[in-house]
Amino acid sequence: MLIRFAVRNHRSIMVPVELSLVAVDTDRPSVRTFDRLIEGVLPLAAIYGPNASGKSNVLDALGWLGAAVRDSLRAWDDVIPRDPFRFHGSTQQSSEYELDVVIDGIRNTYRLEVNDTEVLYEELISYPERRPRTLFSREGTELYIRRGLSGLSGVRELLTPVTLALSAARRFDVKEVRRVTSYLDSILTLGSRRILRGGVGGVARPASLFPSSTSRLFTDAYRAAAADDAPIPRGVDAQQMAMALSLLRFADLGIEDVEVVEQQDASLETTRLDLHFVHRAGRESATFQLHEESDGTQAWFRLIGPTLRALRNGRLLLLDEIDASLHPRLSVRLLDLFRSRQTNPRGAQLIFTTHDTTLLGDLNRDEVWLTEKGDDGATTVTALAEFGGDLVRRSLNLERAYLQGRFGGLPDLDESRLLDAFSTAAEAANDESSE
Repeated sequence: MLIRFAVRNHRSIMVPVELSLVAVDTDRPSVRTFDRLIEGVLPLAAIYGPNASGKSNVLDALGWLGAAVRDSLRAWDDVIPRDPFRFHGSTQQSSEYELDVVIDGIRNTYRLEVNDTEVLYEELISYPERRPRTLFSREGTELYIRRGLSGLSGVRELLTPVTLALSAARRFDVKEVRRVTSYLDSILTLGSRRILRGGVGGVARPASLFPSSTSRLFTDAYRAAAADDAPIPRGVDAQQMAMALSLLRFADLGIEDVEVVEQQDASLETTRLDLHFVHRAGRESATFQLHEESDGTQAWFRLIGPTLRALRNGRLLLLDEIDASLHPRLSVRLLDLFRSRQTNPRGAQLIFTTHDTTLLGDLNRDEVWLTEKGDDGATTVTALAEFGGDLVRRSLNLERAYLQGRFGGLPDLDESRLLDAFSTAAEAANDESSE
């Protein structure tokens, strides 16, 4: 589970900012504890802020780090595809990323500093007995590997100025390193156009922009049943399929079932599998395809596959703009899935951005973070639980206080400038009509 993430000089982020999932209020069932970790860890975090305040860039930085570890060895040649802050000379400065994560009960810290042409510093630390143990550290192309990790000796041969040592270490089966690379490689992302654009530029791999990962829960079962003629298809998680159907019904109580239908494609002489959603109204039933469903049902359907995948494997899911086409009732249901130990036994986490203030009624003070952009164009990230240096009371109505501007993080609406602009436009229109 992610404990904390810090980043400097990435997109709108100039000075270091930190997102922490350490629990302030630990007396809740959703907080996860570990024998070798003093702190309790939260399964979710929400990021609020005005448009263009940098909410998505926090997720983007985390996604960038995961993709960098995956791609640098095979796809980076002479340039590191970072995206630094573009003002105040920051393009000439390095970018830094730091990640604390607990995997298999052991805390791990990964630090990385890069510029456009080289990896300046890199370090991986493990805490198997709560004491730090450096697995490797690197300055430039000089690499130190802890004694006893002989399996990583081949990393030196793969190292270039732009290749991450952790990326090269993925080639070797060393469990202390493999658990960190596997964690970073398994980060799932949804919602953001930037995060989802894919490619080798160092952005996170999409969990599913299209409904394919959810569809496969049904189509794979269909193919397996057709091949094996078995009531419970081999290799298919029937429980996952049942959960997907249950979640789909939660979005639309009219959905009775999902049917897999074979469709012939005459032009390609192939058969494709389509999903038909069975609706029941009284004693009558009718089927609809996904594009005929409401926008809210479609958005929820796209979320189901990645969500169940994250919950099943204990992964981190990054969701940009959770409120886009999603009813607050469904958003709350999503939060409940990650909070519940029954539906989330492996410690999956959800980090999301949103404008939906109604969700504040379902969020604890330590689950909320606020972004703002200063006059210098740089993003700041503030924990609501420590806003202004004083702890926010647990009993506080967070939605009302947020909308009253007590925490900042609201759009700065300059009404006078808006009225001036309309007035100027109206005067220009009158001048044109009088000519």
